[in-house]
Amino acid sequence: MRVLVAGATGAMGKQLVPRLVEAGHEVFAMIRSESKKETASQLGAVPVIADALDRAQVEAAVREAAPEVIVHQLTAIGDIDTRHFERSFAATNRLRTEGTDNLLAAARAAGVRRFVAQSNGAFTYDRTGGSVKTEQDPLDRSPVRQMVALIAAVEHLEKAVLGAAWTEGVVLRYGAFYGPGTSMAPDSAQFEMIRKRRFPVVGDGGGVWSFVHVADAAEATVAAVENGGRGVYNIVDDDPAPVAEWLPELAAMLGAKKPMRVPRFIGRLAAGQAGVVLMTELRGASNAKAKRELGWHPAHPTWRQGLRVAG
Repeated sequence: MRVLVAGATGAMGKQLVPRLVEAGHEVFAMIRSESKKETASQLGAVPVIADALDRAQVEAAVREAAPEVIVHQLTAIGDIDTRHFERSFAATNRLRTEGTDNLLAAARAAGVRRFVAQSNGAFTYDRTGGSVKTEQDPLDRSPVRQMVALIAAVEHLEKAVLGAAWTEGVVLRYGAFYGPGTSMAPDSAQFEMIRKRRFPVVGDGGGVWSFVHVADAAEATVAAVENGGRGVYNIVDDDPAPVAEWLPELAAMLGAKKPMRVPRFIGRLAAGQAGVVLMTELRGASNAKAKRELGWHPAHPTWRQGLRVAG
């Protein structure tokens, strides 16, 4: 199939594009500037240039590629400052709203038959009820102020993609990425903070995280491109775990001392209200549907194994 990947040179794109090429697909990489052309070509894709926030450019790029499938992997997430959570996600929120609308408009004009989009299943589920959520559970209905824009952007993307009756809309709610090029890689600022004991457990550390190795997420995305039916899929590993469990284990893997523990009010001063939510109230996600319907099984079924390799 002819597949256009928007966001082809990010951490996910660098894992995804070669896998699509290896699977026999003709891959086009939508990139923002000429400087990314060589990277896209080295990955095995044909580069097409467009700013995702410029509808005319997006429409021209999609016309040029004439894809059967579009994969929307557009994000602009660097190191996350939980004290200014909304600032950390501002650019990505625009890509998930304006960028999504531009890609969908271009896809409709080109007769694209399947549209696969990256969503967020790591930080977005409602913080009530059970600790592990399925795709049928709601997103956070009362997010803290710093997370309102993130949740709204994710909801916009999902409703737009799933509501496009003219194509098969597939939404992938990825867990927290780790591995090459992510914020949880050996050379990352986050790992360095853990090594220096600057990443404490806040409160009871009861926030449940669902991780996924970026390579496993790419494999799931290939499965969605080839087999995905309309709907939402959690793309996470088999082992949701509270912060109080995974953070000390990761520190030990990195040869660091056990993380400090601080009360919620200290955590709020240091990491903001969003940071407290991530540490104490987050809910994990189940991957049963993706396994059942996509035939996907992560090569790193648990963060315990995968982070040990990544660290």
